[in-house]
Amino acid sequence: MRIIGGKLKGLRLNPPAKLPVRPTTDVAKEALFNILFNQFDFEKIRVLDLFSGTGNISMEFASRGVPDICSVDRDYGCYNYLKTLVKQYDLQAIKPFKADVFKFLESETEKYDLIFADPPYDLPQINIIASKIFDHKLLKPDGYLIIEHPSMKKLDNHPNYIEQRKYGSSSFSFFR
Repeated sequence: MRIIGGKLKGLRLNPPAKLPVRPTTDVAKEALFNILFNQFDFEKIRVLDLFSGTGNISMEFASRGVPDICSVDRDYGCYNYLKTLVKQYDLQAIKPFKADVFKFLESETEKYDLIFADPPYDLPQINIIASKIFDHKLLKPDGYLIIEHPSMKKLDNHPNYIEQRKYGSSSFSFFR
């Protein structure tokens, strides 16, 4: 796992083996950031990274100049690992939170330009993530929600669904 763009480009992340994560592949991540680079001015957006795991996506955003990144994961090991990276690389843009994502969404009042969610692929509530975010009005008017999920799973039954992009066994569903 490595950072593929920005000031930390090439940095290899070596999280502890015991973390319960499935990192986004470099191929899928590169495709995603190519899409996002054409949609957003990274130096002016707020990002919410849900189910942040190792912080791979948060680190990628920080590397590319995003000034405000909220990273949420309930696993203590993941939370601590990301806190260590934030300190080690002086990434003050990243604010890690140890919390259950669904409880966090219930109480969050901030609005974001971009929300990225990479839940465990076997999470039974994956279908309600978009509803929770739109019901609580957590996206700014031109904002995007992107959910990473297994390609065989369809999330197109939500009214804010735009499209699905497939990268092997993983897909990104876009909502607006």
